[in-house]
Amino acid sequence: MASFKDFLKRKNIVFSGKRYGIDALGAMAQGLFCSLLIGTIIKTLGQQLNVQFLVDIGTYAMAVSGPAMAVAIGRALQADPMVLFSLAAVGWAANAEGGAGGPLAVLIIAIIAAECGKAVSKETKVDILVTPAVTILVGVALAKLIAPPIGKAANAFGLLIDEATKLQPFWMGIAVSVLVGIALTLPISSAAICAVLGLTGLAGGAAVAGCCAQMIGFAVISFKENRFGGLVSQGLGTSMLQMPNIVKNPKIWIPATLASAVTGPIATCVFKLQMNGEPINSGMGTCGMCGPIGVVTGWLAPSAKAVSRGAEAVSPTGVDWLGLALICIVLPAALSYLIAIPCRRLGWIKDGDMKLS
Repeated sequence: MASFKDFLKRKNIVFSGKRYGIDALGAMAQGLFCSLLIGTIIKTLGQQLNVQFLVDIGTYAMAVSGPAMAVAIGRALQADPMVLFSLAAVGWAANAEGGAGGPLAVLIIAIIAAECGKAVSKETKVDILVTPAVTILVGVALAKLIAPPIGKAANAFGLLIDEATKLQPFWMGIAVSVLVGIALTLPISSAAICAVLGLTGLAGGAAVAGCCAQMIGFAVISFKENRFGGLVSQGLGTSMLQMPNIVKNPKIWIPATLASAVTGPIATCVFKLQMNGEPINSGMGTCGMCGPIGVVTGWLAPSAKAVSRGAEAVSPTGVDWLGLALICIVLPAALSYLIAIPCRRLGWIKDGDMKLS
């Protein structure tokens, strides 16, 4: 047993929730962002401007989302170069076989293939053959075997959330907005979670509301401490920057979280805000304005996932644009600011509590 532990340590194979549930998941979201998400934005821009060159670029970027996710996961697991490069084939196979649940299939299968590849890496004199062969054989075999049921399960769960939100838009609007918003601020990836579940439609709209509330909320209520640098880094970057401060004083989380509990049902019940772009946008919030961009993309050219659930291209009205601005920017800022006032008076939030290091 001791020798096996020594082997795992030597191979840097660590079975932990942090490595697989935080590091790998976060890296997967980055890989998805740098392929499918940015490709979708470029392709949609090209379609609207009638520029075929941009359409082609976006299409190519979208096509390599599986390899991009798998390689990103391998990097997070600190895989050796031969393993890392071999994961491109694994990611392609897992994403293709996983169908609608491709991202979840890639996450699970790439982790297993990477760890198997790391286990044999540099153990033989023919490493250049053994390492890529093991990584690819394990990964592609698993893709053929388990990716389809993983995809179906993820799709079914995402569809359940979508249907539940349609049936109970108020309560589900609160639940989805608050939970996905919290996930965005925690050191896990809300974007990856939304991509895995294929969160679109009203549920996607509620998720966008929750993420925007966290980012804009923290950016506004911490303005005194962090000024314009903090406004940009949190409002267009990530509210995750506040996690060290949240650990010290969890009460600073109250304004943004309560704001998300308000904007979520407003999004689902009042403005019927739907996020029918790529599901990853549902968990991005105002990071690079990807949440609002996803909504607009969904209006003009719904993603394949959204289309499979009945979405169609629409011509947005003035009310749609108003709702988008209120849900993503105005209400999160105003509500968080107002909720923070009594929190400060009660001594729950003090000056300096949200200072970014």
